[in-house]
Amino acid sequence: MSAQKILVTGAAGKIGSAFYKAYGDELVLRLADIDVSKLADSSERFALDITDLSRCHEACEGIDTVIHLAADPNPDADFMTSVLPVNIVGTYNMLLAAKTQGCKRFIFASSAQAIEGYPKDVQVHENMAPRPGNLYGVGKAFGEALASLHANDGAMTTVAVRIANVNEFHPGEAHSHRDVAAFISVRDVVALLRDCVDAELNGFHVVHGVSDNRYKRLSIDETRKVVGYAPLDDAFKILEGK
Repeated sequence: MSAQKILVTGAAGKIGSAFYKAYGDELVLRLADIDVSKLADSSERFALDITDLSRCHEACEGIDTVIHLAADPNPDADFMTSVLPVNIVGTYNMLLAAKTQGCKRFIFASSAQAIEGYPKDVQVHENMAPRPGNLYGVGKAFGEALASLHANDGAMTTVAVRIANVNEFHPGEAHSHRDVAAFISVRDVVALLRDCVDAELNGFHVVHGVSDNRYKRLSIDETRKVVGYAPLDDAFKILEGK
């Protein structure tokens, strides 16, 4: 699937920018963001407000795979002014547009916040239902449910990627137990998204985005099997300087 055309929404963000830097020379990308001035100028750029359904349709024209990263990433985002119009309605718009335009795969950037309601000493597996810990997580759980719905007829494969704590750790730093267990490096998260593009898949899948940490808040056992994810980093080793 790597030879096909890929739309990346929210492409000016941390993950979108890193994905382009890692794979922009290998993949045919359409980079979309509300502020095109922040996008790389060496690829096709598209000004996209995901709350505008007509623009979502235009963005998906001629696209095989959508990587939907656009959202308000703040776990404390206000529900009425941001989570509802951007993260919920925006995701609805993108999935509808992708399905209508004949896209074959939709990769949705969910979040570990969708399962943050589980006790901290419980390792969450891919087959466990969402249990949000905040309204941001509720929006991501909605996206997972909607992605599942759009895969039911077999016309479009959908993948919900529960991305955890995308961060850069350095030796000697102190972080909460949760943040260390949920750590995913930038290179691991973009590699996981690439795996989701390339893997032979049908239907709907939930995969987990954490690095190969000594203890993981989210299990990646099924993620390894389903998409071939092979993370390189371990938060504990990084912090210990190993």
